[in-house]
Amino acid sequence: MLKWTITFLVVAIIAGILGFGGIAAGAAGIAKILFFVFIVLFVLSLISKGFGRS
Repeated sequence: MLKWTITFLVVAIIAGILGFGGIAAGAAGIAKILFFVFIVLFVLSLISKGFGRS
């Protein structure tokens, strides 16, 4: 999932440099959503591993 976040971030940066505002905003929005989903899943995996050891 982190791979998709980075992909959409790169697409947003390239589209922003080339002047495609709508595409850049859409790709940046998708990257932001995927980033937060990745962070939540990461925290949940850390919590579940912590409870599994006790």
